[in-house]
Amino acid sequence: MFIICGACCGNRDTMGRKEISCSWKKVTNNIRDVFEFKQQLGSGSFSEVYLVSEKKTGNLYALKCLKKKHLSCTNLENEITVLKKIRHDNVIGLEDFYESRTHYYLVMQLVSGGELFDRIIDRGVYTEKDASQLVRQVLQAVNYLHENSIVHRDLKPENLLYFNSDENSKIMISDFGLSKMSDHGVMSTACGTPGYVAPEVLAQKPYSKAVDCWSIGVITYILLCGYPPFFEDNETRLFSKIMRADYAFHSPFWDNISESAKDFIRNMMQKHPHKRFTTEQALRHPWIIGKTARDQDIYETVSMQIQRNFAKSKWRQAFNATAAINHMKKRQLTNGDHEAPPQPIPAIAINPCASHNSVNTHALVYCYANYYSKKNLTFIF
Repeated sequence: MFIICGACCGNRDTMGRKEISCSWKKVTNNIRDVFEFKQQLGSGSFSEVYLVSEKKTGNLYALKCLKKKHLSCTNLENEITVLKKIRHDNVIGLEDFYESRTHYYLVMQLVSGGELFDRIIDRGVYTEKDASQLVRQVLQAVNYLHENSIVHRDLKPENLLYFNSDENSKIMISDFGLSKMSDHGVMSTACGTPGYVAPEVLAQKPYSKAVDCWSIGVITYILLCGYPPFFEDNETRLFSKIMRADYAFHSPFWDNISESAKDFIRNMMQKHPHKRFTTEQALRHPWIIGKTARDQDIYETVSMQIQRNFAKSKWRQAFNATAAINHMKKRQLTNGDHEAPPQPIPAIAINPCASHNSVNTHALVYCYANYYSKKNLTFIF
């Protein structure tokens, strides 16, 4: 098991304020001396993310800027410790770490291929095999994390990004703010995103890396039908359904999905964590190997349900990484200094359903957007 080395990263007290002390941290008076800021990619209450170019090399990165005065040093230290340890093809890596008087700066690997749901909607053709290949990549990455005693604890579609715009681009796992180094294999802090969190977390019981496998099961379910397995217009009833693992494969949305896919989901979404598949077991399942995943096109149903049930990410600005890079390329080609920026991507309207009894003919209810699309919705009991 991994042991966090205090010499590498820890807290120090400066004038009554705790700060992060890392042997590899770089200090700068002005981060703009190091990077050229190209475009804002996103923003939150206490942080902003920019597309930047390193002045020495010209390399492009995503720079996460965090204001010290709003920051929990413990949480950031945890994220940095986890990110520094990770080196995997399907995980967004931390390239560098800077500090100024007012900010911490995480220099992240740039991924420009967009979000999972957006790519599915843009595909035009989409099959079980496509979903199987996506889930296999996620499993390989999470298996790597688990082998290194890291539990992500907040796996959800919004945290799955494509590396670039290529048709066969790999998928990348992001957002390790809630990840945990699990030295003893058991944790107790309740955290995650409602709708993707495992029953044992909601029950406030000690839990293990099995929570990630549950979340992958939920993601797989959504990838095959376009709506989430648990839906209620009341938070208490929603949590009750999750704790009972009360989900179903509704007709007609699941009529053309293979029994093998359903079997995989049942094993990932086992109520009891000791009966739940591990990542190793999941990677050996016939549906993941590719032997049983169907080639039938399910694009029309899945894309329609995704658009109906999942709001666009709240943090998205007029530019995402893809749009910003394409904009830069266009400027270079035209040598135009006054080209208008691309327009913001329009938000997708949420269509509320008339009643709970319409589940077989309509895609669920407005509350999905509330529970499932919030990027940073975290609950602590």
